[in-house]
Amino acid sequence: MFNRLFLKTILIFSSALIFYSCESRIVPESNFLKDSGIQPAKLTYVRDSISFEIKGEIPIVSALSPKSPKVEVQLRGSSMNLNLGKLDLAKLVGKYEYKKSFKIKYEPWMEGSMVELLFYQGKNTQNPSEKKVLAKGVKTTPLLAKIGKVSPDEPIPQVGLYIPTGSLDKDLSRYSEFSLLFSSGASKINSFAGNEKVLDSLKKFILKYPSITSIKITGTQSPESSEGKSSKLGMDRAEAAFRYLKESNLLFSDSILEISSRWNDWFDFRLLLRDYESLSTQRKDQFYAILLNGQDYQTQSTALRKLNGFNQVSRDLFPKLRAAKIEIQAKPLSGLDQQQTSKLKAALAGTGVNSGLSQLEWAIAGESSPRLDDKELIYSKMTELFRSALAYNNLAVVKIRQAQRTLDPQRQKDFWEEANRLLDQAAKIENSPYVLHNQGQILILQDRTWDAYKKLSDASVLTKNEDFLRLNESLRGALDIIRGDYKLATLRFQYQYSNPKDFFNKGLAYFMSGDFANASLSFEESVTAGRSYGYGFYGLALIAAASGQEEVALIHLKRAIDSSEVLYQKSLIDPEFEELRQTQEFFEIFK
Repeated sequence: MFNRLFLKTILIFSSALIFYSCESRIVPESNFLKDSGIQPAKLTYVRDSISFEIKGEIPIVSALSPKSPKVEVQLRGSSMNLNLGKLDLAKLVGKYEYKKSFKIKYEPWMEGSMVELLFYQGKNTQNPSEKKVLAKGVKTTPLLAKIGKVSPDEPIPQVGLYIPTGSLDKDLSRYSEFSLLFSSGASKINSFAGNEKVLDSLKKFILKYPSITSIKITGTQSPESSEGKSSKLGMDRAEAAFRYLKESNLLFSDSILEISSRWNDWFDFRLLLRDYESLSTQRKDQFYAILLNGQDYQTQSTALRKLNGFNQVSRDLFPKLRAAKIEIQAKPLSGLDQQQTSKLKAALAGTGVNSGLSQLEWAIAGESSPRLDDKELIYSKMTELFRSALAYNNLAVVKIRQAQRTLDPQRQKDFWEEANRLLDQAAKIENSPYVLHNQGQILILQDRTWDAYKKLSDASVLTKNEDFLRLNESLRGALDIIRGDYKLATLRFQYQYSNPKDFFNKGLAYFMSGDFANASLSFEESVTAGRSYGYGFYGLALIAAASGQEEVALIHLKRAIDSSEVLYQKSLIDPEFEELRQTQEFFEIFK
């Protein structure tokens, strides 16, 4: 804990030193460089490069005229400098003029760098007599797109696509939510037809997907006075829903259960309002303006009640907030039966022996095995027994995922090379979109994004499978963001998602294309899909900062940096928050 606090102190001090005190290190104060400038004012990453133009003039005024003036440009980072050369000075009446455009291939160290002019005169070519910082940092917002790369202190992204057998659910995990309703001020579940129907739907869902991986019960309260003045009612409702499920013979482990409540929180109301059809878009915007202004609950409540139409909205939506929301993540049972499992073990223990299992049974065994080591054994054995693109492709995916789990660059490279050899072999057997997707994924991890894009594009042409296209196109859309094709990127995300990563990428595409309304909805969906996934909050902070809502931006940014060390570090140098960094409140959130 001490080390973490010490690191935070150092980072905050360093950031403040870089962004607040850099002018104090300019020796002496700018004079001849005072009329220099840069466009754009904030450097921006676009299509793997940084482009900007520097122009200005140096006055020639009697005794103050510079002697043999020279102006150099450098890109200065904390650990590396890039000298961009001298500017050509055109001598005119009463002044020197200069103007030059630059386009530099982006490298990661440049994110926290600054563009600086160095002024020399006379015979002194070693020490500049003046310096001027023209721009600080580089806006690398497109590089936030999630494309499968591993980041410190974040869960390892799941990359690569196994060829499915067709016998199992291709997207095994399923999410659904159910709401049990209560009478006003009550925590006893009503046995009316609506709740019975909800329970019946829940039972059918679990019957279809019996392997529950998580279940979350959240008790909620409406803002009515009859709902009480504390969160006790919400928690009582959550506990009642839990007992109701147990009494209905729904079996699940307590270890996957989370019970909580919400009170004095407009989050659930905001979700209901989004799908509320009895209110015009213009009126909804009035509601959202209050709900997203970052003020406290009571202030927002007072403002909402003054809006036209609030009484009708409250009559329709408040009863739905007297509830216990049940969120379930589950998947179907999968794998071989006991007899088939015995045959599989015998085959894996033998040499070149199949033990009577069909190719499909081998594939199901590999697909249902949770451990990478077991998958590797099964798919490796399949390459000996069958001439199958599935075996080579799926073994390659194992290698890609093993590469994700090593910190050794050479081992990582070796895994990728082995995976590529396996994919080449699979491609000789079958022209499969899965093979192309996986080849593209490896190229992405190797920073060969342009080559990767071609592979992913070819993969989408080969199939109309909705599950495949949802995954392939979302990755392709993330590359569109990095490549600067923001409008095109928004078209890639027209699928149903449940992963917060996909919602975030979708929001990022809209944000970069200037559509803040859709960006906000997508970032909200990312937050809803995973509250511990800080990128959705970071996206909301970007929108708030760009809209001049400093208090709201700080609220979201605080949640983002608490969730991710990567976002913690980035926010300290991100030019998107340069104006916020001029305030003491910005550094308060890092304490």
